[in-house]
Amino acid sequence: MINIVDNFEKIAQANASRIAIYDNGRSCSFEVLYDSALKLSLHINEMLAGGKCKIVGVLLPKSIESVLADLAILYSGNAYMNLDVNAPSKRTDAILEQTRPDLLIVAKGYALETDSPRIHLPETAPCILLPQEREQALGLRKDCVDADLACLINTSGSTGRPKAVALSHRGFLDFMHAVEAAGLMPEEAIIGSLSPIIFDIFSFELCMLAIRGSTLSLLQEKMAAFPIRLLQKMNETHVNFIFWVPTIMVNIANMNLLAKISLPDLQMVWFAGEVFPTAKFNYWKKYLPNVVFANFYGPIEITLDCLFYVVDRDLADDEPIPIGRPFKNTAILVLDGENQSICADSPNQEGELCVRGSSLAYGYYNDPQKTVLAFTQNPLNNSYPEVIYRTGDIVAWDRNGDLVFRGRKDTLIKRHGYRIELGEIEHAAIAIDGGVNNCCALYCPESQKIILAYESPKAIDERNFSKILSTILPRYMLPNEYRHLVEMPRNANGKIDRLKIHTLFAGERNS
Repeated sequence: MINIVDNFEKIAQANASRIAIYDNGRSCSFEVLYDSALKLSLHINEMLAGGKCKIVGVLLPKSIESVLADLAILYSGNAYMNLDVNAPSKRTDAILEQTRPDLLIVAKGYALETDSPRIHLPETAPCILLPQEREQALGLRKDCVDADLACLINTSGSTGRPKAVALSHRGFLDFMHAVEAAGLMPEEAIIGSLSPIIFDIFSFELCMLAIRGSTLSLLQEKMAAFPIRLLQKMNETHVNFIFWVPTIMVNIANMNLLAKISLPDLQMVWFAGEVFPTAKFNYWKKYLPNVVFANFYGPIEITLDCLFYVVDRDLADDEPIPIGRPFKNTAILVLDGENQSICADSPNQEGELCVRGSSLAYGYYNDPQKTVLAFTQNPLNNSYPEVIYRTGDIVAWDRNGDLVFRGRKDTLIKRHGYRIELGEIEHAAIAIDGGVNNCCALYCPESQKIILAYESPKAIDERNFSKILSTILPRYMLPNEYRHLVEMPRNANGKIDRLKIHTLFAGERNS
């Protein structure tokens, strides 16, 4: 396969009347989805004057229409970039300024500060696709290669500007082959799709639909606030596979919902994006003893995930769940401070996890400076160019030969599945006209709270502070608490002493 949608025609023909997408009371068959995607791909091709490998932004709610738009963009030989309809307009505008998409597909009613041409996509309806249109649409990808861009996924940036990670078709196909080789690909999957469309997990679910004919049961993100309804919805559509961030699974455990609502169809559970407390995982394992559970690890820059651990043994509540070993066709390096390799026969010795292989992203779109900092030459190879990605994550081998996550070496955090640069929060706060001279964002992993310590002559009303920040930052990045300092503590170099501030404020939240 060269392109994610190469197999979709065969899938649609073999499963014409079968449901491809469940969407809040609506549904769409494979035949309708396929024909609609081809029809829209012709419109996209016309709007782009036949251009290929262009960026098409998608500003639609998670729905049949957003899945359709992504598939149509891929059929047209271009790359999609899903945008968050709930994000503040300033953040969306910053993303559009950075990426400069060639075309936008939007729902009516969304105002954007950009002159990019756009397509307004209404709710899908059965369309008539003429034979000549089908032939023309299928020919749009004749010059495509597996190295072409598939999508851009935006993530938090330390300088206050989001970064757009550029992912290829080859990277997604490599990941699909890897999970198949690991025996972790479910048959006839009905996916409980809970991740927002801006997540890489959603893009993987799109691959599952297009490549393997999986059905997507779209679970809106807001349903996470109503876990009982979420589980009931899964049963209504017979969901047998989920790939979730642990936060919602922890909430379900805390509410003891699996003791009240059974999930008889569920066969396989993947989780990734943050640490899953083992005690809460053991709750799930207790009530779903026949389900296959797998812990996945990998930042967006690796195209989904590069390590996995199938939990096939009992774990004590205080024992961390390993992040495991690399997938097929992925190599990992654990490097110490001198760029020397730490091997599996040196258990508990910590180092930075680095990754090489076909799954690596190309870098950050329109941002070569950040790209060269993270995607670097392999220090263990001086003979030819070989790029590795430096994750910034600190890991160590355990005595079973599996990797265990130990923490970060910088200010990037994972919270509720979102990757957040604390520096972006700091930039937003300093930019406010309100007398903030300096600030320092801290994260408390135990409480999953963000604390913003800020320097100003006098304290700022917290509710007003939060309200202003909410116009710049998405909700998941907003601080939970604000701490006023007349003057920030500084170290001998004159820099803000983050450790001292952490001791002052973050430490008290964990005690």
